[in-house]
Amino acid sequence: MDNFDPPIGIAEVLEPGLRRIVAPNPSPMTYRGTNTYLVGHSDLAVIDPGPDTPSHLEAVLHAVEPTQKISHIVVTHSHLDHSPLARPLAEATGAPVLAFGPSDAGRSAVMAQLVAAGMSGGGEGIDHGFEPDIILSDGASIAGADWELSAIHTPGHLGNHICLGWNDVCLTGDHVMGWASSLVSPPDGDLTDFMLSCDRLAQQKWRTFFPGHGAPIAEPNARLDWLIAHRISREVAILSALDAGPATAAAIARSVYTDTPAALLPAATRNVLAHLIDLMGKSQTRALGALTADTTFERT
Repeated sequence: MDNFDPPIGIAEVLEPGLRRIVAPNPSPMTYRGTNTYLVGHSDLAVIDPGPDTPSHLEAVLHAVEPTQKISHIVVTHSHLDHSPLARPLAEATGAPVLAFGPSDAGRSAVMAQLVAAGMSGGGEGIDHGFEPDIILSDGASIAGADWELSAIHTPGHLGNHICLGWNDVCLTGDHVMGWASSLVSPPDGDLTDFMLSCDRLAQQKWRTFFPGHGAPIAEPNARLDWLIAHRISREVAILSALDAGPATAAAIARSVYTDTPAALLPAATRNVLAHLIDLMGKSQTRALGALTADTTFERT
């Protein structure tokens, strides 16, 4: 994956009817930057406009040819690296913004409980003011002159996350990426939902995945199998750690993520918490006290 080093701010053709512009926001969470996709030849759908960066807005508008217009702006989910440019782009083009819903849409009951208890942060940052003009419900389709996209609600990374089916390929946002396993960080992310969403995507044979960060995934279903197996292996390691006695997510993360740089341990800790909550739903762990980021868990 280190070979993925695309030009920033330049529209590259990936295949007929699909271009990618990488935003100038590289980081440990976003890899080279957010992938903004343009679908279509005349009417264009812009998928994940990205962060509210003037140079990226200029790059997207510059990619629109004289015979083209932006007709739809679709947001896979409302993290700060995906959705904030949607409104400036809509104002510049007159195109509506489409998404599953605002940032709290699709949130699971247990994650809503954590939010009510005061938990926040831990993920890539929520675009709290995000509001789509048009709701894309699960299974809804939108179309331009020469394309059609189907919304697949895939909560897990975030409750309002959708993937977009386009012919035999899928634009997967942050649900499936090739350069890293997707972050599942409570209260944004819910691992139980994430695994169900993986299973749902795996029901179809896809040709290619185009993720929100990083290179296209040439063997999509194999990548889904890997993600599921990876999460199961983490589950086994976490349960093994709890065999030594009750522990917090932070303590387990230090023992399980031994090769993780210190700067990324907070994200690893939230991943462990996601597993512990998922295991609690399976009656394999129990929280010793109210459910918070610092709760001690034990095996049941």
